[in-house]
Amino acid sequence: MTADRNLPTAEAPDLRDLATELAARELAPKAAAFEERAEFPREVLRTLGRAGLLGLPYPEEYGGAAQPYEVYLQVLEILASRWLAVAEAVSVHTLSCYPVAAFGSDEQRKLLPDMLGGELLGAYCLSEPQGGSDAAALSTRAERDGDAYLVSGTKAWISHARMADFYNVFCRTGGPGPKGISCLVVDAGTAGITPQAAERTMGLRASPVAQIAFDEARVPADRLIGGEGMGFTIAMSALDSGRLGIAACAVGLAQAALDYAVSYARERQQFGRSIIDFQGLGFLLADAATQISAARALTLAAARLRDAGRPYAIEAAKAKLFATDMAMRVTTDAVQVLGGAGYVADHPVERYMREAKVLQIVEGTNQIQRMVISRALAKG
Repeated sequence: MTADRNLPTAEAPDLRDLATELAARELAPKAAAFEERAEFPREVLRTLGRAGLLGLPYPEEYGGAAQPYEVYLQVLEILASRWLAVAEAVSVHTLSCYPVAAFGSDEQRKLLPDMLGGELLGAYCLSEPQGGSDAAALSTRAERDGDAYLVSGTKAWISHARMADFYNVFCRTGGPGPKGISCLVVDAGTAGITPQAAERTMGLRASPVAQIAFDEARVPADRLIGGEGMGFTIAMSALDSGRLGIAACAVGLAQAALDYAVSYARERQQFGRSIIDFQGLGFLLADAATQISAARALTLAAARLRDAGRPYAIEAAKAKLFATDMAMRVTTDAVQVLGGAGYVADHPVERYMREAKVLQIVEGTNQIQRMVISRALAKG
């Protein structure tokens, strides 16, 4: 079911069509097999980069497309409707380019063309084994040693950990708390960096996550982003944008689940009629369609605030919370519509359901989103 999209720029319809074409040709035919093999689709990401879809919200002078976030999120939704792992990889990579683009020096921004063109794949190293939601308590340390930093510690739940070409590493250069945190952009091949074995995840198996161990990894001091003590500000600013990416991924995944469930319910016959004509299932699908539209509207409304340069962090938290909870409900209901058929891998809805769960966790759990929103309400 094609969404009725409001596309605010002259280039946006062409980008929509390009994303739709690539999703149908490069993503949809490969998704099931790559997920089964737990194989990361690195060449697909290069293809998207060369097509200009990895740098949509970034300036043209750095190789981006200078598109509003509203357009980028709609492209991301289209990709997610065909293969969530790829859309999530695009979201993570876009997040990984943000520190250099928004806070980097002119010299550091010379990295952006290869980043935005997909030749360099990024990862975002914030979480740690003992500190996921409490990012300000991270313990990975960077000690100044002449013209470099020596980085030691362990990062956890890192998407692209074994595949990335560069890492945004949030580490402690000062005392405790958020003011002691800095950000380094680090080449993945740096000596002393060891990605660990991939985690055995419920879903998104084609986008492996792993811990990364740093053992006095020597990082040139000119890879410090924004100055010492700026890391926490950079991290939180990036995550506000990243949450919108995850919300868009959730909308796309839910749309895929609904489309498949509707198609199945039209064809499946019971008691002499299509099962979609039974009110119990018809109303369930109507609710799902309504929830998807609401999540899409909430996500794009937050994006428009971002594009206008207005505060949007709370709206991003609302969008991430609502869209990902919605995706979990809709994918679960899609399995129910298919009945026993929905529980087997012959149909993709069981994968959609497994994949939806992680969206409630990444980029800040939905419990954290509720805390962010409730604190804003308490402050008035």
